Amino acid sequence: MLNILIKSIKWITISLVVLVAALAALIWSITFHPPALQTEPVVNQINAPILKSGQQVKVLSWNLQYMSGKNYEFWYDRLDGDGPDIRATKADIDQTFEQVAQLIIAQNPDVILLQELHDNAKRTDYEDQLQRLLTLLPAAYGNYSEALYWQAGFVPLPQIMGSVGMKLAVISKYKLSDALRHQLATIKTDPVSDQFNFRRAIQEVNLPIEGGGRLSLMNTHFDAFAQGSDTMQQQVSYLENLLAEKNSAGEAWLIAGDFNLLPPGQYQNMDAMARTYYQPNSEFARIYHQFNVIPSIEQANGPNAKAWFTHFPNRKEVTAPDRTIDYFVYSDHLSVSKTQVLQDNTWHISDHLPMIGTIAIP
Repeated sequence: MLNILIKSIKWITISLVVLVAALAALIWSITFHPPALQTEPVVNQINAPILKSGQQVKVLSWNLQYMSGKNYEFWYDRLDGDGPDIRATKADIDQTFEQVAQLIIAQNPDVILLQELHDNAKRTDYEDQLQRLLTLLPAAYGNYSEALYWQAGFVPLPQIMGSVGMKLAVISKYKLSDALRHQLATIKTDPVSDQFNFRRAIQEVNLPIEGGGRLSLMNTHFDAFAQGSDTMQQQVSYLENLLAEKNSAGEAWLIAGDFNLLPPGQYQNMDAMARTYYQPNSEFARIYHQFNVIPSIEQANGPNAKAWFTHFPNRKEVTAPDRTIDYFVYSDHLSVSKTQVLQDNTWHISDHLPMIGTIAIP
């Protein structure tokens, strides 16, 4: 009898181990595990023009909130996860695509850096949003590259219960030579949940300059909801080291995007609810102290600070943009002018406002 009991326990144990291993293998197979550095493909038109020394290049950066517009308060828009909305309607997504395309055409930038585009996500009907946007833009915008930072075949979250896909994209009127994806630190929770988390990244795209040299443009979307961890500090540290290396190499570079961090000093001017998302002493201060940042600390905290607000939270009690979390950061080898946050007629398009600036190519 004892032998039978021992054999039964043994087989139950083996079965459980096999089951757990199979489940772990399944989770690994449907989730995203990029390397620390990854070469990304670039798409160029035949005979795409090449940048010239001394040329002016207009850059637009924008977090598009996966084309969902501003008619919603999604569940994650509140810290306790009880926002009432799950997804945007197809009609609102269609309308947002048209509004985004109209603004890009009106601004006519040379290079576009976009964050938070969906690709094969259930909540936006499995569409590749970059490809759809390209069909709405002039043919000159035929050079592009992309980098995923969230991907899973199925996320067992009640508000999702399906596939997810989110990416960064650079669209250019000028030829791209190569692209690289830099993996950033991730939020750590538990071994299972971690597999389904975002894999935030920096997308680096190089544009050759006629006669030699190149312009390095980087695009990113740092973590949000990282309270209680040092994830933001780690992501800033990676950026800090990357930019320092580029400076040491004498590169001409610019990075833009949604950093989800305040400029130094802005925390003190925010309401109690908004402050819960940030540290009193911004992690981004280290970037301000070492590199050229737009907006400057004076612009972000001065009498005209509202002109530099880039984020309009979806919480219903917030009625206007109220903070700066999107930036241009650039090397000493570049001059950047004509910078502004486009606030006129943009509040209804995304929870972020677009930024523009003009680079003088050395």
